[in-house]
Amino acid sequence: MDPVLKAILLSWDWKIEVIVVLALAGTLYSRGWWRLRQRSGAVQRYRRVVRSRWRLAVTWRLGAYWLGLLAVALALLSPIDALGQQLFFMHMIQHLLLIMIAPPLLLVANPMPFVLWGLPDRLRRKVGGLFSQALHRESGFRRWLRLLSQPGIVWMTWVICLIGWHDPNMYNAALRYEWVHNAEHLTFFIPSMFLWWHLTGAGPRVHKQFGLLGRIALVISAVPPNMLTGIVLAFAEKGFYSYYEAVPRLWGIDVLTDQQLGGVIMWVPGSMMYIIAALVLIGRFLSQEDRKPQLPESEWASKKAVAAPGMEQ
Repeated sequence: MDPVLKAILLSWDWKIEVIVVLALAGTLYSRGWWRLRQRSGAVQRYRRVVRSRWRLAVTWRLGAYWLGLLAVALALLSPIDALGQQLFFMHMIQHLLLIMIAPPLLLVANPMPFVLWGLPDRLRRKVGGLFSQALHRESGFRRWLRLLSQPGIVWMTWVICLIGWHDPNMYNAALRYEWVHNAEHLTFFIPSMFLWWHLTGAGPRVHKQFGLLGRIALVISAVPPNMLTGIVLAFAEKGFYSYYEAVPRLWGIDVLTDQQLGGVIMWVPGSMMYIIAALVLIGRFLSQEDRKPQLPESEWASKKAVAAPGMEQ
């Protein structure tokens, strides 16, 4: 095996703060999932079909949640993080994991109720009470959360972070200083979590019901900023980031090719994640329309209903 490749594959960065957070999140969710599954089985023992469907849905959520945690672990602990210091396209893969892979997987699992049920009973009641107070209709926290997490504000914040961190000065600083790099990851991940919170409809729900058409519009609006940034990088005729000019080039990949490859990754796979989400939401909307009861023939086939405007008798 190539010595460089071997060294890279072994370069896992075991950041204790990341490991603790991921382990705690996974443990609480899994414990809550098991407890709710057991309670459902006890309550619905006589309704086998309903129980099996519920368990299938909950099992799928558990798998999605753990895949989301795995995506965060790969982004922050695996050799992808080390390679991002050497190769621009690997840094783009890291960003894709934090922006477009981990957030939707974590949020389709609807983590809030499962994590709460994963807490010890006494602590769960206490934390649940605090959540109830904070999210009460009249609470100031809820009003501020609703204001700051409006879809338009979330989208604008997400776009500013996405484009802003690709500014050469900001990007170079993120690679040179660890604390800036950590801030970059947080400002990618947190706005993305808020964006996917709206798209998945995960709890807690503090806004008015955000319909499927609104979610479709929101996810489609995320495509142009991401796509255009990727296209600019993919078709650039010079390297934008001086940091990569000062580090050893791996496997003979020059700076410009590296940047163009990273742009393609951001442009195609990155944009595809939002397009897939839009297609899923469109499918749900169409199936919802199919389930609407049909109008009786007396309403749609009457002379008044079929008459052209101005021709009513």
